[in-house]
Amino acid sequence: MTGNIFEVAPDIIYIGVDDHAIEKFENQYNVPNGVSYNSYLIKGEKIAVVDTTDDQTGTEWLANLNKALDGAKPDYLVIEHLEPDHSSLISTFVEIYPEATLVMSATAARMLPNYFDPIPADCKIMTVKEGDTLDLGGLSLQFYLAPMVHWPEVMMAYCPQRKLLFSADAFGTFGALDSLSVDWAEEARRYYFNIVGKYGPQVQSALKKLANLEIETICPLHGPVLTENIGHYIGLYDTWSSYRPESDGVFIASASIHGNTLEAAEYLAEKLRQLGVKDVFVADLTRYDLSAALAEAFKYPTAVFCASSYDAGLFTPMYTFLHMLASKGYCNRKAAIVENGSWAPSAGKIMRTMLESMKGIEIIPETVTIRGAFKEADRAPLDALAQALLA
Repeated sequence: MTGNIFEVAPDIIYIGVDDHAIEKFENQYNVPNGVSYNSYLIKGEKIAVVDTTDDQTGTEWLANLNKALDGAKPDYLVIEHLEPDHSSLISTFVEIYPEATLVMSATAARMLPNYFDPIPADCKIMTVKEGDTLDLGGLSLQFYLAPMVHWPEVMMAYCPQRKLLFSADAFGTFGALDSLSVDWAEEARRYYFNIVGKYGPQVQSALKKLANLEIETICPLHGPVLTENIGHYIGLYDTWSSYRPESDGVFIASASIHGNTLEAAEYLAEKLRQLGVKDVFVADLTRYDLSAALAEAFKYPTAVFCASSYDAGLFTPMYTFLHMLASKGYCNRKAAIVENGSWAPSAGKIMRTMLESMKGIEIIPETVTIRGAFKEADRAPLDALAQALLA
């Protein structure tokens, strides 16, 4: 674990911690570059801390907090989000600073015993509602409730004097701050669709609340502090939460047992490129990270699902992937199906049923069926499918 404090804006200090020991975020999403647990200290005439950290990084976080306080004592702990990776040090904080007041939404106050039990009888709790202001003396925080982005108790806080938004999990990414080497959108997209993606309407509601604020800095609970081109990040969130595609290309997912279905998927991809589709993404679901594949699927308006039949059903990686897409609200896309089965193809029917359960999925009627090895005779139906995808 590592943690470095730095000034985000005058009198606002980052005190978060990088976690490189973690292998899977929420015990399911691969994070080869770790993750950051962001926390902030606001120094007005009164001092507020914004969120804590995961219990595995508590020692480092407390060291950062003490260094930033420089002998002072905090007056408030603002709790944006109660998920344990941000709230695990609440009880420790209260033990060290019993005079401090916990500031949270009313929903968070009701949920607090789930993560902080027992709550000391003399614990000071202030609940805030939409539009309330906390005056820190010279600096202030205005609160905006953001339920289901991505838990019901979530709220954001805006500091008008610094034009700075504390955005909770919104605008977050995977990756520790000292290991970020990819374009922000790549990990932000994967984070958004896997963590928040199901709640697009709620994200849209939050964006509407923020629309009239002048924002120059966004401080999320994971990933880098955003200080430039803020409109770009907000625009991407608007696109993602509206379930609109980013690219005019085609996403192809393949779940192949022996490589024959993958060969067909790659042939189709090359045919599409020959027809002028510049952006074609092929995800081999047997090797490619499924959370990354899910994010790519949402990126495109058109998808092709290619899978082998297995045990009179559907090869497991594709079944899992389609289940993930359904659970995250995949919708409003054009889709096609390619199945493989040597003697009794079953994959196509199951894929179609799963896709039909999703909202606004236009499925090309004809399923392309391959039997075993990819052969010359399979090219013509895939050529026709390529044409249909562009129609």
